[in-house]
Amino acid sequence: MKMSYFKYTLFTLFKLPAAWITGVRLTHLDDRSSTASIKHRWINQNPYSSMFWAVQGMAAEFPTGILLTQEIERSKRNISILVLNNKASFTKKATGRINFTCNQGEEARATIEKLITTGEPQTVWLDAVGVNESGQQVSSFSFEWTLLLKK
Repeated sequence: MKMSYFKYTLFTLFKLPAAWITGVRLTHLDDRSSTASIKHRWINQNPYSSMFWAVQGMAAEFPTGILLTQEIERSKRNISILVLNNKASFTKKATGRINFTCNQGEEARATIEKLITTGEPQTVWLDAVGVNESGQQVSSFSFEWTLLLKK
């Protein structure tokens, strides 16, 4: 299956409806990095006139998981992935458009290759940093993904 923005939009709509409804959209994807974007709106706000932390978490998880999913698709193997742990920090009020970027495509690829080579379950920490339209960091998330090669 060839990766495309359209397919990820459909995937989000049907498999991750909460992310789609709140406005999480894929804006960049290549072998090394991916970016998901979300705009602060009424549907994803908190009582303090900024983006709800959980919505930021959905938007941050998306580019990390997409890099793994892309490598799984390329491997043509049956691999399950699941978030095992996550960490987050918030440094500025999230308003306007926020872009979450993960630049660890090489780590995702290496982890999938190691999983296939060894057959042993693997874990990898992938990070996504959220910046606003002014280029200021508003939050950062780290997700520990666990991967299992299915028979």
